[in-house]
Amino acid sequence: MSLVLLMAKFIFITGGVLSSVGKGIMTSSIGKMLQIRGYSVSTLKIDPYVNVDAGTMNPYIHGEVFVTEDGGETDLDLGHYERFLDINLTKISNLTTGQVYASVIGKERRGDYLGQCVQIIPHITDEIKSRIRSVAKASGADVLLIELGGTVGDIEGQPFLEAVRQFRLEEGFENTLFVHVALVPILDSTKEQKSKPCQHSVQEMRRIGIQPDIIVARCRDPLEPEVKKKISLFGSVPYGAVFASYDVEHIYQLPIRLDEQGMGEYVTKRLGLDGRAASWSAWSALVDSFVAPTKAVKIAMCGKYTKLADSYVSITEAIHHSAAKVGVQAALDWIETTKFEENPSAIDMLSNYHGIIVLPGFGARGTEGKINAIKYARVNKKPFLGICFGFQLAAIEYARNVLGLDGANSTEVNPNTPHPVIDLLPEQRSIGTMGGTMRLGSYKILLSEGTMTNKLYGATEIFERHRHRYEINPDYWQRLQDAGLAFSGWSTDRRRVEFLELPSHPYFVGSQAHPEFKSRPGKPSPPFYGFIAASAKLA
Repeated sequence: MSLVLLMAKFIFITGGVLSSVGKGIMTSSIGKMLQIRGYSVSTLKIDPYVNVDAGTMNPYIHGEVFVTEDGGETDLDLGHYERFLDINLTKISNLTTGQVYASVIGKERRGDYLGQCVQIIPHITDEIKSRIRSVAKASGADVLLIELGGTVGDIEGQPFLEAVRQFRLEEGFENTLFVHVALVPILDSTKEQKSKPCQHSVQEMRRIGIQPDIIVARCRDPLEPEVKKKISLFGSVPYGAVFASYDVEHIYQLPIRLDEQGMGEYVTKRLGLDGRAASWSAWSALVDSFVAPTKAVKIAMCGKYTKLADSYVSITEAIHHSAAKVGVQAALDWIETTKFEENPSAIDMLSNYHGIIVLPGFGARGTEGKINAIKYARVNKKPFLGICFGFQLAAIEYARNVLGLDGANSTEVNPNTPHPVIDLLPEQRSIGTMGGTMRLGSYKILLSEGTMTNKLYGATEIFERHRHRYEINPDYWQRLQDAGLAFSGWSTDRRRVEFLELPSHPYFVGSQAHPEFKSRPGKPSPPFYGFIAASAKLA
């Protein structure tokens, strides 16, 4: 019997063999199959690392830090959930080992455990279960999907797996469902699908006391019937409970491909949900808009974390959302801007692109190369979009090359710059810790009437999500504006510039916020949509 009476059903998604096997997209796809049938869903991502959140992690290692409306610095999978399901999540939708242990240790220090010997079982596992239930209660969803990060067998993930094993005993078989995603590779030498890695992954799950209800084979091609039989036999699940997550042209196709295999119907029956018809027409039309266009728009993605595309996954998706709406395909080339510092003549390669994006990032490396890319876009009338640091560097480039302020910079990059065009937010000066201390989350922005940004949004008041410590220095506002740079967006107290643009340019827009976080399939972020529409005119 449940310790807490909950109306929700719970689906746990685990992974095996290797990381990045697609659990986040699988979680999103299962959620979409339920949504299409009229059920409300919410999500929780469990990350076993000891960090409290993703905010202090290097994008090269962890990928993008996704920011929620309430300022949570979370795992990038929350972005997938929001985009697939068109929901806004909060920071409680990302649970980490750091959060769990901080809470338990805090309780121990207060004496909440009344002299008990505090242990992994039951105190840590009870805390994990309590967090899962609190997310379910807060969301009010019919079904809560919980993705467990990492792979089965990881030491750091064991307390979470033990907690969800207990969770089934407490909430009941009929209210819980375990989905295990594992790799089924194809050997180049034999060209055959090999199920053994998947079999061993499932065996490891069973060894710790969890029998998957559904097995999803992550593979390049649809699963061969004989391989599916093997997975069913050795995984101890019905043949009809084995599904294939095979390569698709676009990730938004996956829910349809899984539902065609019967997964949506199997999930709803297994959880005892009333049989509701699935209506895919609207989602199918949306998917078609991504895969149908043939005209390509070439975009130069200029940044410093470009070796790992996941560092900018929300920006990538915002571009694809916009391209689908415009009716083109976006061809993205990732350019490490240190290249423009080491070989200045390399900047001429930007002539091959229809648009230039200067990406977010922290620190000095690649900064001068980004500034060179911005200058190229401004002088050569190439559509330009600068996000966060890209927005700040656009102001610096203008100060240097139009105002003639030699050495203009950000105090983040050069604390001794003679012209601190970009400076630390005043409220940041007394902060000594790094985690969770930036200007984070959704803030209202006032857009100046008649500007390009105002026309793109079709509003004078908007909300966008932020993640920054620095801003355009008010001491330079008037000089920049007098020289032709327009400030088209402001914070509500008029103390911060939020958008800039160049009226004399076909499309030159910078955003201090991160509008990519709120972009959705079929509802692209306005600055990205405007950028792709302008770039398409040159294609």
